[in-house]
Amino acid sequence: MTIAYLNGDYLPLEQASISPMDRGFLFGDGIYEVIPSYGGRFVGFDRHFDRLTAGLSSISLKSPFSAVALKNLLEELINANATLDTSGGLGLYLQVTRGTSPKRNHQFPNSITPTVFAFTFDIPPPIAGNVDKAHTFSVVTGRDLRWQRCNIKSVSLLGNVLHMMEGVAEGAEEILLFNERDELTEASTSNVFIVRDGSIRTPNLDHQKLGGITRNMLVDMLRKHSTLSVIEGTVSRADVSSADEVWLTSSTKEISPVVQIDGELVGAGRPGPVWSEAQTLFDRYRFDY
Repeated sequence: MTIAYLNGDYLPLEQASISPMDRGFLFGDGIYEVIPSYGGRFVGFDRHFDRLTAGLSSISLKSPFSAVALKNLLEELINANATLDTSGGLGLYLQVTRGTSPKRNHQFPNSITPTVFAFTFDIPPPIAGNVDKAHTFSVVTGRDLRWQRCNIKSVSLLGNVLHMMEGVAEGAEEILLFNERDELTEASTSNVFIVRDGSIRTPNLDHQKLGGITRNMLVDMLRKHSTLSVIEGTVSRADVSSADEVWLTSSTKEISPVVQIDGELVGAGRPGPVWSEAQTLFDRYRFDY
């Protein structure tokens, strides 16, 4: 039985309920984070907290807790669900909405209390750089039709969901998105890296992309602890098509190799040596960043 947190109470997930007048339900008016943990240790907690705080600020909502208070809340949630952390780790989903309003109105209401909700779910164990244990992805490509504030980690994810279903409809597990200039933005649930001509490349961050915690941690690790060249800049569709390796990164995927795009193999159609080096590095330093 999963124990959730809702507005100060720890209770079984199936008993957690909110008002239908909650603005998160009515408008998608809220911010969320997904924080991985292994053996009770968080990955990238400070970065997640900073992004959460920045996201709340971007929608004119003050964070309801300090970093210490949030860490204590999530640690208690982990302890309440400790029996679930068996084969891998626990992901922690945290959502803060503006709260329940007495009436439906687009304008922000005054003096309402934010709704804070969190729960845990199983995530796979780390695999280091073992190519035989990697979860590989087959993806398709499509035009990015989401809104122009993708840098905000909003709970309003319908655009991402519709893009994911484009991929599912074509028998894929993800979709790589390109803007009107045929420049790679991201995937529906992940950031994207490619390996080409001996360099690791990933799109530079702007309003079209979410600054992924795993993405940013990996860039920092590679620049400090490896000799591999890492370039943040424009990645074209042609760059992706001719890449030796393509990866997806997220808090629950860590670094996942893409082996097929639009029915064509990426490289040899299996995890590549640069991915193995990068995932091994991430495995070594995930708790240090």
